[in-house]
Amino acid sequence: MDGDTVQIKNMPSEFEKALPILRKIEAAGYEAYFVGGSVRDTILQRPIHDVDIATSAYPSEVKSLFKRTADTGIEHGTVMILDHGTGYEVTTFRTESGYQDYRRPDKVTFVRSLKEDLKRRDFTINALALSENGKITDLFGGLNDMSKKIIRAVGDPEERFNEDALRMMRAVRFASQLDFKIEQQTLTGIYDHSELLKKIAVERIHSEFVKMMLGVDAKNGLNLMIKSQLYQFVPDFSEHLTVLQKIVATHFDLDNEVQVWALFTSMFQFNRDQVISFLKRWKTANKIINDVILTTELIFQIKSHKVGNLELYKAGKQNVQNAVAIISNYTDFDSAKLIKAYDQLPITTKKQLNVTGGDLIKRGILNPGPKLGETLEALEKAVILGKINNQDSELIAAAMALNKE
Repeated sequence: MDGDTVQIKNMPSEFEKALPILRKIEAAGYEAYFVGGSVRDTILQRPIHDVDIATSAYPSEVKSLFKRTADTGIEHGTVMILDHGTGYEVTTFRTESGYQDYRRPDKVTFVRSLKEDLKRRDFTINALALSENGKITDLFGGLNDMSKKIIRAVGDPEERFNEDALRMMRAVRFASQLDFKIEQQTLTGIYDHSELLKKIAVERIHSEFVKMMLGVDAKNGLNLMIKSQLYQFVPDFSEHLTVLQKIVATHFDLDNEVQVWALFTSMFQFNRDQVISFLKRWKTANKIINDVILTTELIFQIKSHKVGNLELYKAGKQNVQNAVAIISNYTDFDSAKLIKAYDQLPITTKKQLNVTGGDLIKRGILNPGPKLGETLEALEKAVILGKINNQDSELIAAAMALNKE
């Protein structure tokens, strides 16, 4: 495929909405294109997320053309255009140099050349530009690589990974998400520079890793992390190579971030404290950590046949589904039976208990204090275990019995 002959006949609606911006910039005598992942995803017929626009106009020139703008990243040439309701980021063509932190350029130079802008990008499949008339500009063979399902660095892989070491994780993430192969020279570049990943903030690695594990070929992504040695430079993976290889050999299909981490914590046989430490090192959100703990504990309970109403209730429906999704990947397991057992619980949240602390206080059974909370917990547990029905009269009677002088 050649960039001069490829034409997008039907612009996606996401681009259609932003066309007035391109046309206004071009009417002023500048160049403007859609660039990056949105162009790649259009060609691959994947959902478009962010629409990015690149232009030969300098930031001050862009701002002079529109009524409402915001300086979202003006030092790097990015201006947000707000004239059309939805904000669109417009970035000036630029070159970059001096990456002392292996992530961000020390110097950005604005240029008028599209080629200079595209040559600084990570992979050929992301170095495409789409004009307002639907023509693709492909200067580095990205369309050909896309047709062959190949991820290839733009130019010298060593230069690209020295500029931004996170690109190595992006390569394995794209391999997983797109079901592509990494071109050999690019893969060798990752292997040779894998240690640079230590220079990158864990939060950034975390984001790429989770996306990789939720990709259509996550096994390939994880296997590439092992083959390229990247696994050695992410939190806690280096001491678990055997288990990582076992996971690669397992069939798994994950739906959310909790399932991603619970797969690893359960396979690593981590206890509660180890799960917390592991996920803290991965800079994981507290809500995710809590759900991973509940999911991991339930997986161990299922494996040891120690799952009853109380365990299901404590986990909650989403985490029951998470545990079932993971266990079903590597054991013969009647998942429908467990989901049905959860659905038949008398209550699934504290709010469904047909008595409140206020009810017990009004009836003179208890005063505010620790004993009130203990009584409500005891009633909740009794209902879950089927010892009493979730009815006012039975709950009040049980509360009175628990608090006899």
